[in-house]
Amino acid sequence: MQRREFITFLGGAAAAWPLAARAQQPVMPVIGFLDRGSATGMTANLAGFHRGLAEAGYTEGKNVAIEYRWAENHNERLPALAAALVHQQVAVIAATRSSAPALAAKAATSTIPIVFQTGGDPVKDGLVASFNRPGGNITGATRLTTELIQKRLGILSELVPKATTIGLLVNPNGIQTSGQVQEMQEATRARGLSLHIVKASNDRELDAAFAAIAQSGAAVLIEGSDPLFTDRRKYIVALTISHKIPTMFFERDSVVDGGLMTYSANFADSFRQVGLYVGRILKGEKPANLPVLQPTKFDLIINLKTAKAIGLEIPPTLLTTADEVIE
Repeated sequence: MQRREFITFLGGAAAAWPLAARAQQPVMPVIGFLDRGSATGMTANLAGFHRGLAEAGYTEGKNVAIEYRWAENHNERLPALAAALVHQQVAVIAATRSSAPALAAKAATSTIPIVFQTGGDPVKDGLVASFNRPGGNITGATRLTTELIQKRLGILSELVPKATTIGLLVNPNGIQTSGQVQEMQEATRARGLSLHIVKASNDRELDAAFAAIAQSGAAVLIEGSDPLFTDRRKYIVALTISHKIPTMFFERDSVVDGGLMTYSANFADSFRQVGLYVGRILKGEKPANLPVLQPTKFDLIINLKTAKAIGLEIPPTLLTTADEVIE
């Protein structure tokens, strides 16, 4: 080989080395994050999700990427959003805050792992075969929101003993609404109470719903579990205070933002569980072998400042049993 040819060969080889090195670097896995609501009010939940990922050794932007897809409370958008994530060939899909995103993802793929986060019963909703043996490509965590209705009614009865009519606020378009209404009807009937249901899917309907609650004579209100209400958390809190109606919210953040009380599982921790499962699946575990996670602790949180603002005295027994009192 001539000297000039040898130098050219070395130069070409050197230029090729970085390309070869880059080609050998592992491709960063991509998580598809599918939610039926919006990013509004999700700061604490997303922080919990990232904590779970970190426990499994993953950090967004460092060794994993996340593609977020928000349905903005339009269930009809979920199938297309799920299909887009499948087309992108994400490594795993996290479907959160109700069974609707998980059902859309399940319909879109039978091979990409899915980790759901819901407030309902995933067996009844058709997501898994059983809690211990989910089967297929899907598992996740549930907050069992609908299972808490009896306990919440008991707390409200202690709060307002003379209450004979219970108000229930629901989103008419919510995937879990029918189940929540049925549970509430059975629970109030068993206690000999009347139930007044109001429906709202936007701010105008929320105003009308609270006016109807005031006219119905309902002494207390229970907020149904729905991402729509998470997005409008502060607006709903303001309405409960202006109408002076004692309200049981379905999540802690509403009480932190001025709502009266909640009895619920910790949402952020439920998202942490999802993040942890996503990380474990990225490391090779199979969804079928990961049992559905359930909350082990429920917290009663009371906002004493709000109670004073609406002229309500909290019984000492509730204050002493509360897990957290905001003053």
